[in-house]
Amino acid sequence: MMYEQQQQQQQQQVRMAMGLSDKGDHRRRCIEEERLEIVDLSGMSLDSLPNPSLNLATICKLDLSNNNLQSIPESLTARLLNVLVFDVHSNQLKFLPNSIGCLSKLKILNVSGNLLQTLPKTIENCRSLEELNANFNKLTMLPDTIGFELINLKKLSVNSNKLIFLPQSVTHLTSLRVLDARLNCLGSLPEDLENLINLEVLNVSQNFQNLENLPYSVGLLVSLVELDVSYNKITSLPDSIGCLKKLQKLCVEGNPMVSPPMEVFEQSLHAVKEYLSEKMNAGHKSPQKKKYSWVGKLVKCGTFNGHMMRGGTHGEREGFVMSEYRSIEGLASPRYMGMFSPRRLFSPRTYFSG
Repeated sequence: MMYEQQQQQQQQQVRMAMGLSDKGDHRRRCIEEERLEIVDLSGMSLDSLPNPSLNLATICKLDLSNNNLQSIPESLTARLLNVLVFDVHSNQLKFLPNSIGCLSKLKILNVSGNLLQTLPKTIENCRSLEELNANFNKLTMLPDTIGFELINLKKLSVNSNKLIFLPQSVTHLTSLRVLDARLNCLGSLPEDLENLINLEVLNVSQNFQNLENLPYSVGLLVSLVELDVSYNKITSLPDSIGCLKKLQKLCVEGNPMVSPPMEVFEQSLHAVKEYLSEKMNAGHKSPQKKKYSWVGKLVKCGTFNGHMMRGGTHGEREGFVMSEYRSIEGLASPRYMGMFSPRRLFSPRTYFSG
């Protein structure tokens, strides 16, 4: 009875992943349930996979986690044409098969807790992928083009690896909501992060004293709610962080922080944002600093109008007064999103909401 209940719960989870709700069409739901196959071979101390006794094309969830697998046959993944969830965490895998690129319907891939040093370039063919968990491996890099095709990716977890940098293409993941890259060896973050318009959580903490600076574009992550940069080597935060209206959690402990000073952090997050906002405003007004300030350049180019309000409500002090929106024709492809950086003209409607 307990096993049957677990199977029913798993089938319900898979139906949800496929977008089938209880309010959906009953006939369609019954048809989908008949063809669903959940295969759970987790925790069986497997060194190799047995010959399957069922049609691999009928599997929508395959769980091979917590075994001793050192490889996955190319022929197996090539035939998992309808798999939505593929879980191989906690094995001894040193590489993933190139045929993983055949999983065009895959939504969740969990390869954490293995010995992977790289991910196959073909993973970018998994265009339905929404969640990639590659924590606790030995990754030294990600595929250069990983961000160009995974347009539906919402969560990228690569913590506890040996990553020295994140590829620039990551900034094209416009659906991304969570980026977890803590416990790596990151020396910097990509520019043009403002393209990640849906990013809510960014965690780059504990990068072993390698991360010294954050790009100004961090302050243009309009949906950011949580930012964790603790235990790095950061001495100052970009003034642009004062623009993050939705930010609710900021973790900076374990850094030799100078700006803002620690007494400001001890007050409140609001005090930190006010400090950075005032510093930014003073920076683009100061003649000797204007050439270093992208804010000053944007004001000069007329991208937005006005300055920080020193009086009035808290909302007025945090926001900018925008000039009239002007559309930019062409270059709509995600591959060209990098054109819209703080160093270039960007849309105030997209990056600052009044």
